[in-house]
Amino acid sequence: MDPDLSDELAESMKHGWADTERHDLQPVPQAGHTARRRAALSARFPGERLVVPAGNLRRRSNDTDYPFRAATEYAYLTGDQTEDGVLVLEPVPAGGHEATLYLLPRSNRENGEFWLDGQGELWVGRRHSLTESERLYGLPCRDVREVAEQLKAATGPVRVVRGHDAGIEAALADKVTAERDEELRVFLSEQRLIKDEFEIAELQSAVDATIRGFEDVVRVLDRAEATSERYIEGTFFLRARVEGNDVGYGSICAAGPHATTLHWVRNDGPVRAGDLLLLDAGVEARTLYTADITRTLPIDGTFSAVQRKVYDAVYDAQAAALAAVRPGAKYRDFHQAAQRVLAARLVEWGLVDGPVERVLELGLQRRWTLHGTGHMLGMDVHDCAVARRESYADGTLEPGMCLTVEPGLYFQPDDL
Repeated sequence: MDPDLSDELAESMKHGWADTERHDLQPVPQAGHTARRRAALSARFPGERLVVPAGNLRRRSNDTDYPFRAATEYAYLTGDQTEDGVLVLEPVPAGGHEATLYLLPRSNRENGEFWLDGQGELWVGRRHSLTESERLYGLPCRDVREVAEQLKAATGPVRVVRGHDAGIEAALADKVTAERDEELRVFLSEQRLIKDEFEIAELQSAVDATIRGFEDVVRVLDRAEATSERYIEGTFFLRARVEGNDVGYGSICAAGPHATTLHWVRNDGPVRAGDLLLLDAGVEARTLYTADITRTLPIDGTFSAVQRKVYDAVYDAQAAALAAVRPGAKYRDFHQAAQRVLAARLVEWGLVDGPVERVLELGLQRRWTLHGTGHMLGMDVHDCAVARRESYADGTLEPGMCLTVEPGLYFQPDDL
């Protein structure tokens, strides 16, 4: 207790607060889906304790933290998005697992945590009680401050999703191996390759909001010319925060020569008539599913002849790639379809010597195409990123997979 606080004030802060326990809460919409996902995880690792943390707050500067974003694996399996949470799947003798969600309970009023702790509810807002969380997520919930000691005392095989909670990893340090933990992470990545109907609806909602954000940007391009790329970034961010949780990744608002820098996120350059704007941005839904849309448009509304020529080539490549996206096709087919169109245009324009097959065999088009034509999309913008090659890049498209199709041609300002 702060020695400057009077006993009378400390006693006052313990009393006179209304009971705010909520009895009207319904399960989160994805609760049935998260239960099925946990069942699939349980079946894959019988007899093993599985630990999936949400992650902790991360310091931005001095005494301020970055906005928290729960680990994808945790949110996918629980529907919860609060910091410090831990999902534990405990094997049971009869087979299967008993899942428990460990969360921070309501702040204690008796010991002053409520108002003296920087993460107390008086400072950062009310948390759900453990009983409320049980209603929301359909899981038994316990105090997360107990879980580290319980895990230290646990026996038998254990796996943990690494990289999110150093305290949990320390508690399990003598029980886990990097190789076994990676198998868990890979399984959870591959589990997300095929989306259920809830996920597809959330992705569509994120895409719809992103389209509206792009339309917002087009309406203010004249004001962006008077300021900078940051006006574009701020305009899109407003839509993302109003209709979603956040942006799904750092928005690329790249005008003029910046448009050829793949991950231009400084967004501090000028916006000039006659140049092109490449806008690569996505709204992240409140359920953490994100869109990813890239469009290139003339800032003053009209393409020059050369700009139109390049734009049309990329548009044709996208159309060819989209035509190759169908169940049963190889994942790489749509990329190869786009590359063939772009290679043919580069030969036609005299930038490389044909024929097209030679260009593709030697990869000469890659000086200007630079990247893959697309990627899986979901709770991560580059979803399923640690899936095995045979399940993803060398795999076959199946119903329920969601991916982007975004070819490009990039002519750098210093490319003679």
